[in-house]
Amino acid sequence: MADKPNQAMEEKKGDIKNKGKQDHAKKIETDKKNKVRKTSAKQSKKTEGQTKKPDKTSETVAAEKIAEFQNKYIRLSADFDNYRKRTLKEKVDLIKSANAEILLNLLPVMDDFDRALKSMEDTKGCKEIKDGIDLIYNKFGEFLKSSGVKEIDAMHKKFDTDIHEAITKISAPEKKLKGKVLDVIQKGYYLNEKIIRYPKVVIGD
Repeated sequence: MADKPNQAMEEKKGDIKNKGKQDHAKKIETDKKNKVRKTSAKQSKKTEGQTKKPDKTSETVAAEKIAEFQNKYIRLSADFDNYRKRTLKEKVDLIKSANAEILLNLLPVMDDFDRALKSMEDTKGCKEIKDGIDLIYNKFGEFLKSSGVKEIDAMHKKFDTDIHEAITKISAPEKKLKGKVLDVIQKGYYLNEKIIRYPKVVIGD
C-alpha cells in the first residue's frame, strides 16, 4: 500500500515536469511568432515606404508628360501658324502674278506705241493721228498701271546688273555720265515690285 502514494507522487512530478516542458516549448513558439510578427511589421513598413516613393515618381512622370504634351502642342500650333501665313502669302503672290504672262505679252504693244509716237514727233500734218494714238497709248498705260505694271526708270541711272541688261558701251559725252545709262533700247517693267522684263540699255564708258 505504501508504494501507491509514492507512485502517485512520481506521476505527479512527471506531469509537472512535462507541463513545464510544454510551457517552455509554448514560450519558445510564442517568441518565434512574436519575432516573425515584428519582422513582418518591419517588412510591411519598408514595403509601404517603397510604395510611397513610386507614388512620388509617378506624379513626377505625369507632370513631365503633361509638360511634354504642352510643348508639342505649342510647337504644332506655331508650325500651323507659320504654314497658314506661308500659304496665305503664296496665295497673294499667285494672285498678283497670275496675269504676268498675259501682261508680259502686251509689253511689245507698248513698245510699238512708243516707236509710233517718236516717229510722229518730226512728222508734220498728222497731229490728229498723233493725238489719237497718244490717247490710246495713255489709256493702255493706265490699264497696265492698274494691273500692277510699272516702268523701270533707267535713263541716266547708275548701271546696276540686278536691274539693267547692258547691250553695249559707248564713250560718255560727259565725265559724270560714265558708268550710267545713256540710252534705253527697250524699256523694262516691274509687276508688283518684281521685274518681269529687264531694260536693255547702253552704258557710258
